[in-house]
Amino acid sequence: MTDTLLLPFAFPFMQQAFLIALLVAIPMGLLSSYLVLKGWSLMGDAISHAVLPGIVLAFILGLPLAIGAFVAGMTCALATGFLKENSRVKEDTVMGVVFSGMFGAGIVMFTMIETELHLSHILFGDMLGTDWPDILQAGAIAALVVGALAVFGRDLTLHAFDAQHARAIGLPVRLLHYGLLGMISLTVVGALQAVGIILAIAFLIAPGATAFLITRRFNTMLAVAASVAAISAFFGVYLSFFIDSAPAPTIVLVMTGLFIATFALSSAQSARARREASAS
Repeated sequence: MTDTLLLPFAFPFMQQAFLIALLVAIPMGLLSSYLVLKGWSLMGDAISHAVLPGIVLAFILGLPLAIGAFVAGMTCALATGFLKENSRVKEDTVMGVVFSGMFGAGIVMFTMIETELHLSHILFGDMLGTDWPDILQAGAIAALVVGALAVFGRDLTLHAFDAQHARAIGLPVRLLHYGLLGMISLTVVGALQAVGIILAIAFLIAPGATAFLITRRFNTMLAVAASVAAISAFFGVYLSFFIDSAPAPTIVLVMTGLFIATFALSSAQSARARREASAS
């Protein structure tokens, strides 16, 4: 029995899958708290989809795919900010137009080139096909993002809660805004090999949404969100081995299950609190 339970850890490709999943999960779980707090769910979705044309261009030019993905993600963020500031269209509408346009352009560009690169691996990831360069890249991005959040976390938190107050006390609000967008783009780049650009949005939203249901303090929310992401990543990869499924969607299902369970628990607690209050 024990040998069967430990079987996934006996294979090098599974060991690498566990490692890259955790390296992707922790920074994205931390950032998900900021996205949920700011109501930026669609921004994470937009950047995740908008990296595709950058990947194709980087392949054509012979550049690392990560560079193209990051540039495309930042282009999406900058274009969204420019259009929002110079039009009457709301931000969520602008994001929908920009990311769908870039994603469509990426698919058209991909179909026009001859390559052995599988589109499904870009869209949905290939966690079981990761190698050490992918792991080192994900680790470097994770260290950079976690380090930036440790240094600028208080400023980013104030910016997330009240941007006007942050501006009034002299914080560089525009720099914090685009710095956060840059970190989102970086984490999407780190997630490309592991979960792909389609499922990256789950990592950017679900952990923070789950933590938001059960916490009242933001520091606690960060810790819970990172824990939810890491636990989901570990058990998603682990379960995928036994049910013979792809790790990335299994991780998403585990995260979704945790969110539903947390929602049910918090709803039950709220209902009990209301009954006790009415009884008293």
